[in-house]
Amino acid sequence: EVQLVESGGGLVQDGGSLRLSCAFSGFTFDDYVIAWFRQAPGKEREGVSCISSSDGLTYYGDSVKGRFTISSDNAKNTVYLQMNSLKPEDTAVYYCATEPYGGYGCSLLYEYLYWGQGTQVTVSS
Repeated sequence: EVQLVESGGGLVQDGGSLRLSCAFSGFTFDDYVIAWFRQAPGKEREGVSCISSSDGLTYYGDSVKGRFTISSDNAKNTVYLQMNSLKPEDTAVYYCATEPYGGYGCSLLYEYLYWGQGTQVTVSS
């Protein structure tokens, strides 16, 4: 059974940093992409970033480019999202998701099949 477990959320002040973790297990596929999404109350879900296991390429949404960094530790089966220069508008529940994919790079537009339960990030002004 594929499982994704997010952690690392919390309350931080404007301009602060947090590192989210997505621990994954149960994969039956060799190549995959893992993405971070977020959803704030009353807003649509937004793609944040993704990383490809096959080539390590990453992608960032425009709203987080230059502030967030996605990385992976294959030995620990964990993907991280380092979030710097946080703003109140980054407040949301953050989810990680995965999709089997062995092609080039990654995209936030895939139909991600597996999702974690989410972790709350709150940035106070």
